[in-house]
Amino acid sequence: MTAPTAWLELMGSGVAETYYDVRGRRTRVLEAGIGTPLILLHGTGGHAETYLRNIAPLSQHFRVLAVDMVGHGFTDGADGEYTMDTFADHIADLIDVLDVGQVFLSGESLGGGVACWTALKYPAKIKALSLNTGILARPDEKGLADLADIEARTNRLGQDLTREAIRSRLEWLVYDKSAVTDELVEIRHRVYSQPGMVERMVKVMRTVLQMNRDAFGDVDYYDHTLAKLQCPALVVWTDHNPGKSFAAVKPAIDAIPEREVHLLKGAGHWPQWEKFDEVNELMTEFLKRQE
Repeated sequence: MTAPTAWLELMGSGVAETYYDVRGRRTRVLEAGIGTPLILLHGTGGHAETYLRNIAPLSQHFRVLAVDMVGHGFTDGADGEYTMDTFADHIADLIDVLDVGQVFLSGESLGGGVACWTALKYPAKIKALSLNTGILARPDEKGLADLADIEARTNRLGQDLTREAIRSRLEWLVYDKSAVTDELVEIRHRVYSQPGMVERMVKVMRTVLQMNRDAFGDVDYYDHTLAKLQCPALVVWTDHNPGKSFAAVKPAIDAIPEREVHLLKGAGHWPQWEKFDEVNELMTEFLKRQE
């Protein structure tokens, strides 16, 4: 059976591509639904289309906003380095622009770390978290090797922006390589073909990995302990997550005061894509309880 196209994933949801002015930074959002705002944050090098299989189902219950984070997708870049504060401040400013009070905040990979950082830095803005293979936790030795692999795949894009190189990078994200569709490759190729975008993604990847290695200047990636979270958190992990295994992140998860944890089988770094039905159901059920 042919994989659904992006339009088939979104049709009927009323999705709109919206651009918000966030402190002078043009910020792209895929938006649908009404109700409590649910902001979705992608991972390093990603964009709002990370959530093509989640926006429509989740928009039946929430006002969903899948964001291109600063420097990603079709959102303007930053003048300086891409630190956790850079990402979190941008999201906090977006929440102010939306003028909606508290929001649900969900993130995968880097987006999960940014969601945690935002909730710790701006607790009054966040009602609850949903963390999807992304959290503030140190990788183990195997995880560091996995991260070096994705760094090498990203660097190859800077040398030769081909669809094959993009597919190789996307395949790092999934357990079942066939989950990387031709259309997904084409979408990312369109995003990365913007002038200067690949160089920016290489820079972002380098900075994120430096933070994971505790090697980014005087910025301590783990300075914010999750024991200080003031909101409930749903944590969705997988049995084949590269970079940070469930065993490696469990101490960090256990530090969260109010948490619900699920380990999904047969998925990699993108369970919201590979196991979208399960993730959509878990997120909906958990977040509805927090309203």
